[in-house]
Amino acid sequence: MNNKVNNFRKKIIEKGLDAAVVYKPQNRRYLSGFTGTAGYVVITRDRNIFITDFRYVEQASKQCKGFEIIKHSNEKSLYDILNNLQIKKLGFEEDFVTFLQYREFEEKLNNIELVPLNGIINDLRKIKTEDEIENIRKAASIADMAFKHICSVLKPGITEWEISLELENFMKRQGASGTSFESIVASGKRSALPHGVASQKIIEKGDFVTLDFGCVYNGYCSDMTRTVVIGKATERQREIYEIVLQAQKAALENIRAGITGFEVDKIARDIITNKGYGEYFGHGLGHGVGLEVHENPRLSPLGKDTLEENMVVTDEPGIYIPDFGGVRIEDLVVVKKDGCELLSKSPKDLIEI
Repeated sequence: MNNKVNNFRKKIIEKGLDAAVVYKPQNRRYLSGFTGTAGYVVITRDRNIFITDFRYVEQASKQCKGFEIIKHSNEKSLYDILNNLQIKKLGFEEDFVTFLQYREFEEKLNNIELVPLNGIINDLRKIKTEDEIENIRKAASIADMAFKHICSVLKPGITEWEISLELENFMKRQGASGTSFESIVASGKRSALPHGVASQKIIEKGDFVTLDFGCVYNGYCSDMTRTVVIGKATERQREIYEIVLQAQKAALENIRAGITGFEVDKIARDIITNKGYGEYFGHGLGHGVGLEVHENPRLSPLGKDTLEENMVVTDEPGIYIPDFGGVRIEDLVVVKKDGCELLSKSPKDLIEI
């Protein structure tokens, strides 16, 4: 039995819907297991349907266990299939469907009311199954190996781009299908850019180097950040690093089921603010990770969600000072009843290379 589908079906029935159509890639995979690039999951009150074209029928038949596979074509479109289901209210992904696609649904569906799902799947995806956690754990392990490897490659004279390329190649050699996002490699003054993706800048002695990267394993993402110094750290570099590390560890000690994202963020943010660097910590403390590298819940000043057991979240405070540089330290953790399981195992004490 597909518990993910059953849980989703309960939600759409509670919402008074007859069916829902899902085709955001991550949501489609979450419900059906399908890894291809084209297809529609349709869940009715008593049927699990997967609609795709001739290219993916065989793949869907193997991957989508418990689903009826229906092929759409020029002669039998998606809209024809939906119209034949005898439904009146159809849920759709309002945060993914484009305006053009919505207009097509309106024009081609016969007397079917379109109803936004209001993030039902996003809410279900927040709490991970054991299989999902195991995939994320493996992705985190590959990222840890990549950090250890890249510390042996980092040196003055190499470019940020070369480091980014080496990270990606190494993680793929360990079994990753790709990176979770475009790797951030930001050195020197560029380390003050929270999302400073790798450039052709040459890494120099005395630079902070912030490395924010992750990989995808079996569809699931990892995300970690470490900041190192090339050469000997200055007193100010060490001061900023230690403040961020203190904030990161304090949040880590408080992540548990029952605390809100706002409360965890405040613990780290207060430490940085009290040290006089509050204006230089401009982003939220963390976010959920799963099939996407940025998911709910959010750990931020606006984080209203209460953390629950088996959510997977990041803990990543930072200080970013223009024309000087910045530090971010990020771990990936699984929320537990009385604490959290640390998935990122790389050392966090300041590394001087």
